Amino acid sequence: MTTTAEPDAVSAPRWVVGDLLRAVALVSVVAGASGWGFVGFALFMLVLGGTMIPRALGTPTSLDVTYSSVLLLGAWAAVLDLYLRFAWLDTVVHAAATGLIAVVAYVVMVRVAMLPVEVSRAGRVVVATGVGTALALVWEVLEWAGHLLADDRIQVGYEDTLGDLVSGLVGAAVAGAVLLSDTLVRDAAGPRAGSRP
Repeated sequence: MTTTAEPDAVSAPRWVVGDLLRAVALVSVVAGASGWGFVGFALFMLVLGGTMIPRALGTPTSLDVTYSSVLLLGAWAAVLDLYLRFAWLDTVVHAAATGLIAVVAYVVMVRVAMLPVEVSRAGRVVVATGVGTALALVWEVLEWAGHLLADDRIQVGYEDTLGDLVSGLVGAAVAGAVLLSDTLVRDAAGPRAGSRP
């Protein structure tokens, strides 16, 4: 008697809640390009690329959804000039986004074996803070270059840049202390690059 083989659950596509946000990010690329030209297109392409990382890593839904939502919120707030209307929003988004990006970057470094899975909580906080601050600095350089080369409406300035960097540093430190749990790091480590089966 012949039986039909069950479909391979591992190879079957699995949709997750964060995929809805990735669809929103894709639509935002089109909306950003049509409404705000190259700057809108570039910004939302960065967001779209960023939202793909937790999908590739298989991070927990809570981290995936929170991270992707904050990236989308931050980008839409920028193109809609909400940071000019609500000065506090810039601080909140920079702290939240940098913190979440630092956590995802930490998970990436564990996955590719740049960091060991077992690191003390203090060590995680130090690494997350350093990585988050470095990435915040890269973002500020991109903002400055965008202001200089693409669109002078992009907000830059001494106080704005310093405030953004401090917010990012604090956000990354808090996220490293609160979000980088043993379980998250172990689960996200998965099959590490270069490891043998």
